[in-house]
Amino acid sequence: MSKQTACKAVFLFSMFALSACARTDHLGRAPSFTSNAETPEHVAMLWPGLPLTVVQQRPVDSASLWSGGQQSLFGDRRAIKKGDILTVVIEIDEKAEISNDTSRSRSGSEKMGIAQFFGLTQRANLRLPEGASMADAVELDSDSSSEGKGAVKRKEKLTLRVAATIVDVLPNGVLSIVGSQELRVNFEMRELSVAGYVRPEDISRLNEITYDKIAAARVSYGGRGQITDVQQPRYGQQILDAILPF
Repeated sequence: MSKQTACKAVFLFSMFALSACARTDHLGRAPSFTSNAETPEHVAMLWPGLPLTVVQQRPVDSASLWSGGQQSLFGDRRAIKKGDILTVVIEIDEKAEISNDTSRSRSGSEKMGIAQFFGLTQRANLRLPEGASMADAVELDSDSSSEGKGAVKRKEKLTLRVAATIVDVLPNGVLSIVGSQELRVNFEMRELSVAGYVRPEDISRLNEITYDKIAAARVSYGGRGQITDVQQPRYGQQILDAILPF
């Protein structure tokens, strides 16, 4: 095996190995949780923030229930700074009925030959191996087909809550939030993530905000695991569908 051929083989093996890494995580076992270290939420909570202005208080103020501080009994406990946590409420009330039936068939055939070309093809035939001829120089055939059927009939009322962290405070006072949640049931991992921008005044006194008040909202509810893997086409099939021209 030449050095160039060996390099190509190693490259192809590496590509297949990388494509399978996502599935080997839960091969014969439950999916692993995502590490919380170095996440945007973790980094935001470690940020010390700007120093607070120390206000001289009288002894009677420090013992008063009506202190204006955020930590007082009647203080405003809504998230306002980087690293604070608030609750995002996602309420979905929907009804859907979908029926889908698809069928695809594709075939191609290409044939190229040089029967007569100033007598050069006859001379070339003398140098070709036995059985080879320029009359049928190239011939390609391909055939592929796929069928799919699906139906969805669903009526549900879903309420999800996820704790989000303020990861940045923009110059105009808008808060950038990021939140994620993972729930593992047997060998399937359900993932919920939310991100976007909120106004401090839209946060309720209960330190909650609904998803319809989040600008540029990115809400994802999905999963990974053995059931999800079976529902996806194989990597080789996806690659062939993308690169085959006929």
